[in-house]
Amino acid sequence: MPDGHHSISAGLSHGPSEAVRDTQHNPRGMVPTDAAIAAALDRHAHDARGAYAVNTTRALRADTAVFTAWCSAAGLAALPALPDTVAAFIDAMGETRATATVRRYISSVTAMHRAAGLPNPCGHEIVRLALKRLHRAKGRAQVQASPLTRDRIDRMLAVAGTDRRGLRNRALLAVAYDSLCRRSELVALQHRDVDDGSHDDGTLTLRRSKTDAEGRGTVRYLAADTMRAVRVWLEAAGHTDGALFRTVGKGGAIGGPLDPGDVARVFKQMAAAAGDAPEAVAGVSGHSSRVGAAQDQVRHGVELPAVMQAGGWTTPTMVARYTARLDARRSGAAKLAMLQNRG
Repeated sequence: MPDGHHSISAGLSHGPSEAVRDTQHNPRGMVPTDAAIAAALDRHAHDARGAYAVNTTRALRADTAVFTAWCSAAGLAALPALPDTVAAFIDAMGETRATATVRRYISSVTAMHRAAGLPNPCGHEIVRLALKRLHRAKGRAQVQASPLTRDRIDRMLAVAGTDRRGLRNRALLAVAYDSLCRRSELVALQHRDVDDGSHDDGTLTLRRSKTDAEGRGTVRYLAADTMRAVRVWLEAAGHTDGALFRTVGKGGAIGGPLDPGDVARVFKQMAAAAGDAPEAVAGVSGHSSRVGAAQDQVRHGVELPAVMQAGGWTTPTMVARYTARLDARRSGAAKLAMLQNRG
């Protein structure tokens, strides 16, 4: 597990415990001492430096902190954890957390045990059954971000202000839609990543992304109107290098790079200003422009490989998820209803 392993120290077992006697958890009936576990975590933290994206490290740290805090409150050892402990954790978290969140927690608990050189309790049958209970009770479907399709984008751009913050917001939203960037990718963009094209349009270089952890780099397209919005923002901001999108304080003072969480806040504020209903605003996230752009491309007949290239997807799974409702409206049942004049 990457940096931040000290958050699990409170969950280490102290003295003889059930884990030592659990031969199903450990065939030899023994587990390493606390000192050995801590040493293994130290070695892993050293070896893993720079091997994980910052967001991955942050998520692992936060997830394992949730697990160890729950174990501490329940008087149970988090490292090594018994399969019964993990199953009980799943049942408890399932009462208040989304299914996808609980699955991510379990993935992080697995990573924590591997980093410590311990058997993985999450592979036990009792844990698989607990996850099945969770899926049957709550389902596996994830709540999709409210899509910012072109009609919504245009309304939001139209009401963006003309001060520095408004100009930044307009450029941020325009770039997000054209490039299908994730929020972490948007805030990581640098001034040097934007290149002018030959017909007033341009390109954007993503030096690293979720599906390009090794930093080979990908290039995304920016339309002419988006390039104009970027140029106007940069001229108003007055910076010629460093982070492309920055905070704007009182009086228009330009600060440091945006935080990933700022992207959703900006989009929500713009949607509210555009007159969207409260429930539509609540559904907006940092991925909304990505979902909306994918839907618009499919709606206008863009072929799947081109959609995948535009969004940096290596498989069609997410595209299919984003466009499921659109596909339903183009299904055989929908075409039949049209032929039968049942509209």
